[in-house]
Amino acid sequence: MQTSHPVGRHVLGELRGIDPALLDDADGLRHALRTSLLAAGADVRQVVAEPFEPQGVTVVALLAESHASIHTWPELGSAFVDAFTCGDGADPVYAVRRLALTLGADDAAIEVVDRGGAGRVDEPISPGLTRHWQLDAVRVRTRTALQEVLIADTAHGVTLFCDGERQSAEHTQLTYHEALFVPAALLAERRERVLVIGSSEGVVSELAVACGAVRVDHVDLDRDCVRLCAEHLPYGYTPAALAAAEAHEGPVRMHYDDGLAFVDTTDGTWDVIVVDLPDERPDEPGAQLNRLYTGDFLTRCAARLRPGGVVVSQAGSPAQWRDATLRAAWERFGAVFPHRVYVGSPEHEWAFVCGLPDAPPEDPAELVAACLDGLGYAPHTLDAASLRAALVPPLRLRRSLTGMEIDPAARSSR
Repeated sequence: MQTSHPVGRHVLGELRGIDPALLDDADGLRHALRTSLLAAGADVRQVVAEPFEPQGVTVVALLAESHASIHTWPELGSAFVDAFTCGDGADPVYAVRRLALTLGADDAAIEVVDRGGAGRVDEPISPGLTRHWQLDAVRVRTRTALQEVLIADTAHGVTLFCDGERQSAEHTQLTYHEALFVPAALLAERRERVLVIGSSEGVVSELAVACGAVRVDHVDLDRDCVRLCAEHLPYGYTPAALAAAEAHEGPVRMHYDDGLAFVDTTDGTWDVIVVDLPDERPDEPGAQLNRLYTGDFLTRCAARLRPGGVVVSQAGSPAQWRDATLRAAWERFGAVFPHRVYVGSPEHEWAFVCGLPDAPPEDPAELVAACLDGLGYAPHTLDAASLRAALVPPLRLRRSLTGMEIDPAARSSR
């Protein structure tokens, strides 16, 4: 394993609240930039300034480490700065902060971008909001026939990204996977036969076997991604376990196929059907995975359940500012199944929805808590109390059951 570090830092700064006269003084700006860079440890080779009419100045510094620049807008009282340095000899963040102090800026907004090396992943969360994952060691980065796959070390341990979205991480994956599978397994009358669609890491298949499954059919369209996960992730399938599953030796049988086609063409029924895919993509109508987020697909899955069976699907986030996927899944399951059960967790950011053609014999929350000791597997992240709490839907979903929607104007904007 080779560790890849950024080769440099690029600092972007917006300095506001500056005296307009200073922002139109080419010589003063040239001196301010030079002294700030020298104080930050940079090797300044030359600095040039170009004033403009009727106002404004651009200053560019050539450094042994790379460059820095200022462009001013006196009418706005603002200066826009960038400084890029390679290596560790100069500190571009300090240079920009020192420049802001020299110019008497009232406010400085600074963004730091690592350049070269492993870098980072910018994961869109919702409109206007992005999560930045700093990468340490990159174990593999490749494009399969279906998606871009990146496995790298992050603050959450070894982490799997597909098409720029975090799918699982070493330190948190068990919380997610147990919340996905364990409640569904407890709601099912039996758990001898399990179908897993997606979930490339193989953790759900292993949980199913630990919970007593004698036959697990694991269906995933991306052979290369599944094999990369087995090779590089410290959880889920090992290469040997995956090879056995591919050879159909043992309880887990790996099928590299489209989930919808497999459900349609395979003669089989299951006690638990797990659909664990990346979030649906309503903005990409042609996305292949969207076909597995439809009521039609749920209907086909329901037809393949054994008596007392359960279908469970990843259903997005319950956070009120990004719950569109959850609300859509909740409505879909309600249109297909006579009974639906919400599963959440205070320890991770995702929710799941279970669909049951047959009514559970008692309150679902009490049922899963009462059956936990007989599961045959002791969850690491769930107990009876947390299971009871996990099955309480968010208030918006509970009110939708009675037709009482929350007035959006009354919702907090926090």
